Amino acid sequence: MTVTVCVVAKNEERTLPRLLEDIKQQTYPAEEMEVLLVDSLSEDGTRKIMEKFAEENPQYRRVSVLKNEKGNLPAGWNVALRNFEGDVIVRIDAHARIPEDFVQKNVECLEGGESVSGGPRPSLPEEDTPWQRLLLSAESSMFGSSISDFRRGEKRKYVKSLFHGAYRREVFEKVGFFNEELGRTEDNEMHYRMRKAGYRLCFDPSIHSWQYTRSSLRGMMKQKYGNGYWVALTLKVCPKCLGIYYFVPFAFVLGILFTTVRAALGKPRMAILMWTAYWSAAVAMAWAAVRKEAKHLCQLLLPVIFFLLHVSYGVGSLVGFLKLPFWKGSTDRGGQNDGRKEN
Repeated sequence: MTVTVCVVAKNEERTLPRLLEDIKQQTYPAEEMEVLLVDSLSEDGTRKIMEKFAEENPQYRRVSVLKNEKGNLPAGWNVALRNFEGDVIVRIDAHARIPEDFVQKNVECLEGGESVSGGPRPSLPEEDTPWQRLLLSAESSMFGSSISDFRRGEKRKYVKSLFHGAYRREVFEKVGFFNEELGRTEDNEMHYRMRKAGYRLCFDPSIHSWQYTRSSLRGMMKQKYGNGYWVALTLKVCPKCLGIYYFVPFAFVLGILFTTVRAALGKPRMAILMWTAYWSAAVAMAWAAVRKEAKHLCQLLLPVIFFLLHVSYGVGSLVGFLKLPFWKGSTDRGGQNDGRKEN
């Protein structure tokens, strides 16, 4: 079984070299692997890193450096889908790490009869500092992130979505390309179409990968804002591909606005109840997140970080809902599998 490993990157010169080294360390035979590196109009040294990897690694069946003219992530994946030659394509984010058996474990799962495979994808800090570990605690906590299986699943099962998935060629031949109108939720929409087409997404806890968490609170808040924004807009394209829990931060922001107005009108009881419940939960979840870690003074900020992340996500959704009636979202999937190739 030939495997295409695909990485789409934009301005990832800090983390990409580590991922490429992980790819070189894979136990799966190099002669059965193809590596596609897609540059999304990077303004740093990302493309040079890709080109150097292609020049220095002739052991693979093929290493190609491709250009994503549109710059966004779903368009980048579509460039890879129009160019890959393997029986299987493995999607790995540039901001990630994989163990040496990552490709091998996916192949074993697919050879066992599955069409789509993946596994847990916990987060990692970019640097081992107290502040970075604190941001990791916020991202890893169920209160700070989500209940998605890819974050903490421990049993083999079929799920609604996967991170760093491996897909048989036939899957994309049947369901088409990624929707290039979506900025953050393209994988949710794609996996919904896969499930609708009859494919099951196999979560195998032996298939591990990791994702670097954002290195700054500002970067993390920006990420959450974007996630919330695109969750709202996705309702126009694919309302059934998102669970209700995606909209909890939006409901929280509405609750803040509603109870604040009532308090200003002399009716503070609901505001008192809401804030008492929220901060009690935030403190309890913060303690649960750090209780087994080495203690540091900055951990006292974790409840506040939870709050900032929730508000960032919720405000993003609020802005997305306000824009929704005017957004010309479509089901554009970047064309179908027509055999065209891009260089």
